[in-house]
Amino acid sequence: MLHINLQVVTDAPNLPNSNTLQKWAEAAMQGDEELSLVVRIVNEEESEALNSSYRNKHKPTNVLSFPFEAPAGIEEPHLGDLVICAPVLEKEAREQKKPLETHWAHIIVHGVLHLQGLDHQNDAEAEEMESLERQILAHLGYPDPYATTEPS
Repeated sequence: MLHINLQVVTDAPNLPNSNTLQKWAEAAMQGDEELSLVVRIVNEEESEALNSSYRNKHKPTNVLSFPFEAPAGIEEPHLGDLVICAPVLEKEAREQKKPLETHWAHIIVHGVLHLQGLDHQNDAEAEEMESLERQILAHLGYPDPYATTEPS
């Protein structure tokens, strides 16, 4: 089970509630240990500052994942932190013609998988991660986030 510490530091509308975030995050967990998770929902300025500092990319991004690594000799049941930029998610959902809730679910699942060590730096990693995302989201009742549809 995950214990989520939700931090909302933006006035963006249409944010998912903590119970919904909990459901999505738990669905992406690969084990059953008790862990904590910080989900921080931010504005574009904070996202850009963090993305610049940690990834040397000077723009806001949808999600940043910060896995927790306890110092030697310290046991802390913390998975890590997700920093999600609500305005970027809203913009992506509009551009991709996806329901906002569907995109939020995908980004939470995607971020939690990153915190557990999955990545998409090469084709094999991407296929493994995307396949798992599809399975988790289908189990939650959401469509394939990577399906492409022709605009009508």
